[in-house]
Amino acid sequence: MKNCIFCKIARGEIPCWKIYEDEKFLAFLDINPFVEGHTLVIPKKHYRWVWEVTELGEYFEVVRKIANHFQKVMTDEFVASLIWGLDVPHAHIHLLPKPYDLKLFALGERRKLTPEKASELVSKLRLNASPHMIHFHLWLKGKKFGRLLPSINNLKGMFP
Repeated sequence: MKNCIFCKIARGEIPCWKIYEDEKFLAFLDINPFVEGHTLVIPKKHYRWVWEVTELGEYFEVVRKIANHFQKVMTDEFVASLIWGLDVPHAHIHLLPKPYDLKLFALGERRKLTPEKASELVSKLRLNASPHMIHFHLWLKGKKFGRLLPSINNLKGMFP
């Protein structure tokens, strides 16, 4: 869908803090989280509702994989999930690791995710990426080129 914000994120037209990505699905940090690590898992193809996703089993396998990963890296068993269907008219599942401050959810209150906190969370929560690699996008005359490169820390000492 042309004007859907999640479709634009999936196409790379709008940046996001990626937690997981494969050819069909994308998970990224919510920019207005209820709890720390609040992640949205979406199909890259536009569907209005979760139950319309034709690869529903694959979708839930991805959600399960991410939730299990969160349990390990957050050292906490509690990861809540929520299928809501509000805010953005694109299928999405919320994952809420350590949702002990759910009074914010009940009140509808959300925090603002800072770039510093997002970067910290991505390095902790990211799944399926080497910790020694970073993904960057280069925009050149309206075209996006993605590439995996060694992280800045691994480049130290490589050049005189």
